[in-house]
Amino acid sequence: MGGSRPTWRDRYPDEVTCVRCLEVKDTAHLDRLLWCDTCRRRARERASWWGWLGGVLFGGAVAAYIWFAIRPSTLVIGGWVGTVLMAVWLGAKASREIIYGAMRFRNRRAVEAVPPGGDEDAPGR
Repeated sequence: MGGSRPTWRDRYPDEVTCVRCLEVKDTAHLDRLLWCDTCRRRARERASWWGWLGGVLFGGAVAAYIWFAIRPSTLVIGGWVGTVLMAVWLGAKASREIIYGAMRFRNRRAVEAVPPGGDEDAPGR
């Protein structure tokens, strides 16, 4: 049985429509959920913005914990500031990955699609 093991790409033709932007792309530029490289990059950028918001919220929670529970002295305030900044950075990274994973899990169809012709094709005009 010297044949190679089939992959998911073997089930599709050479060109497939991306489910996010509805553009026909080569199968090499799509992943298993049929997202093209451009749609994955846009989703990562969108998740990054929301991730920073999650990081700031997490950093605020860490700062509140440090301020109210630990009650730091002013002797090593730079260390506490560094701790909060690291919490913001790590929180942003974790939030970005969680949000990107949720976007991939939801897999909304045609969310990046642009209708041809713009507004002049809209009904009622």
